[in-house]
Amino acid sequence: MARRDALKTYREKRDFDVTPEPEGGAATPDGNLFVMQKHAARRLHYDLRLELDGVLLSWAVPKGPSTDTADKRLAVRTEDHPLDYADFEGVIPRGYGAGTVMLWDRGTWEPRTDPHEGLEKGSLKITVRGERMKGNYALVRMKTEGEKRENWLLIKERDRFAGTGKDLTAEYTDSIETSRDMDAIRADRKKRRKRPARKKSGRKKRSAAGRIRTTFIPPQLATLRDEPPGGDNWLHELKHDGYRIQAHVRGGDVRLLTRSGKDWSDRYPQIVDALGQLEVDAAIIDGELVAVDDRGVANFGAMQNADGDTTLLYYAFDLLQSGKEKLVKLPLEERKQRLESLLDEAPSSIRFSDHIEGDGEQVIRRACAMKLEGIISKKRGAPYRSGRGRTWIKSKCVGNDEFVIGGYRRSEKPGRPFSSLLVGEYEAGRFVYRGRVGTGFDERSLESLSGTMKPLERKTSPFDHTPHEARDRAVWLTPKLVAQVAYAELTPGGHLRHGVFLGLREDKGAKEVGKPMAAKKRGTIEVAGVRLTSPGKVMFPDQGATKADIAAYYRRHGERVLEYLKNRPLSLVRCPEGRRQECFYQKHHKASVPPHLKATKIREKSGTTEPYLLIDSVKGLISSAQLGALELHVWGARSDRIERPERIVFDLDPDPSLDFEDVKTAAFEMRDVLDAIGLVSF
Repeated sequence: MARRDALKTYREKRDFDVTPEPEGGAATPDGNLFVMQKHAARRLHYDLRLELDGVLLSWAVPKGPSTDTADKRLAVRTEDHPLDYADFEGVIPRGYGAGTVMLWDRGTWEPRTDPHEGLEKGSLKITVRGERMKGNYALVRMKTEGEKRENWLLIKERDRFAGTGKDLTAEYTDSIETSRDMDAIRADRKKRRKRPARKKSGRKKRSAAGRIRTTFIPPQLATLRDEPPGGDNWLHELKHDGYRIQAHVRGGDVRLLTRSGKDWSDRYPQIVDALGQLEVDAAIIDGELVAVDDRGVANFGAMQNADGDTTLLYYAFDLLQSGKEKLVKLPLEERKQRLESLLDEAPSSIRFSDHIEGDGEQVIRRACAMKLEGIISKKRGAPYRSGRGRTWIKSKCVGNDEFVIGGYRRSEKPGRPFSSLLVGEYEAGRFVYRGRVGTGFDERSLESLSGTMKPLERKTSPFDHTPHEARDRAVWLTPKLVAQVAYAELTPGGHLRHGVFLGLREDKGAKEVGKPMAAKKRGTIEVAGVRLTSPGKVMFPDQGATKADIAAYYRRHGERVLEYLKNRPLSLVRCPEGRRQECFYQKHHKASVPPHLKATKIREKSGTTEPYLLIDSVKGLISSAQLGALELHVWGARSDRIERPERIVFDLDPDPSLDFEDVKTAAFEMRDVLDAIGLVSF
């Protein structure tokens, strides 16, 4: 149950006209978010945050988390924070909590006892499923008589993540969200504070506008999801394939700023002139700048070489300031209403980006049928919050996205500098190969791109796993260039099919292309009639094998696999986020498992009868891949005669000092012993 005025102390300590921290809306009970933020305030510390009752419970941990059960780390309880804080990364100016804040880890948590009772008694047992911090921890309150602050201890409990010898804070020093270190976050803030030079127009400035300041506001960013949110609490806008531009209008004085605050006014003078005609003393408008072809269809490639003949449209979708009034705290609908009124008599190249109310699934289907990039779903009543949050959700149509160039294939044709690009994207800090892009180039783009790539050449592949097909005639590049690519579909292995180069994206850094491990991976496919979500998710990082690769293996070899497990109860070792993340056993059949996983009833020692998992078809095997099952532990008995096992498994666990050759020798010797007593082994 949400606590009344839970954020009162948080708000009283901050001036939200000064700090970029989120003010936070009303607390609503939902979710189990875990966040650890690195905070270089007066003293460096780590802020542990656990979602409960609609807010983030917070503790300041000076030394950060440990994997050693002998460590008892001080954790000072601080005021509850709003849920929006889970996405905050930046620099807090002078005042309360001044300093740099990094998103150091993120995931989910679960209480192992009643959390409200644990908080009251001073003993909170939790399980953390972060990307860096994992497993069971205890928060124990110390005696605080006469103390103004509430001191707790954060203690690692014994589990498979304990005693690894890892110093988490020394090993992980960059952001889980942006891959920046603390210095880069500070430097980025300093760059943003530099006021870009203004673009002059021939119009006379209004005197009122000359007295009004407009400063760059870091843009609100959408979180990518496989599907748009449902319900009536969302407004859906079409996603335009162009450059995100924040327009600062002060009378006839106009500046066009990119999402990182760069001034691009000189590139697009026709849009500067059009915005300069707005009858407004001052305004900050958020929108997307798009180039369109003769049919009025967005053409990202045309943005690269825009000239006076290129048709440019600016789709405005938010109003952040009007006159002296900052509007970011107003509800979304009110900001859009005021923006629509402002643009009522705007030139034709300035368009109001209207929204659609209703079923998000229907909206995304229409957008994809129109060959658009996708939709942005925005929560009703929400304020404008810089950074990536959960009130803007992005849903894309498969077929148009950004990828990082990691190399190119030399051409065998004389005079052509390369035949195709080798592209990838980042997943949890790993640079994952996504295939080749071999069309979409003309002579001008071939020559220009070749010259841009030349200084980035290197001797080794930048991809974490490089398939054999990518190595042929490959020239490797340091992954810094971002390409916009259209494609027909994704293969079961998560590679592009029929990729077409549309142009370079100068407004995005390479590390922005991709998603953290906690986010769902792109797309949905069918393998042998089984729906597979997130097919490109890497399940075995050392081999680069994806969920789709496992499903494809079962499709090819499933009948042979079934010889060993058909009609036998089994247990699954499930690793939903891959082998390096948390895994767990599942032996019982539940209503939530895919329909091709069957059940067999078995009487347990307790006397109860429980449904156990059973796989009897190739579709069942592929369904286990959909669940992230990386191990299938099969019983030695068949389901129809469970009390009469006819199979025995001998598990050879070698000493770490032995080679695998020694294990093979032992296996052969074991086979000979079994043969001698009439047991056939395989």
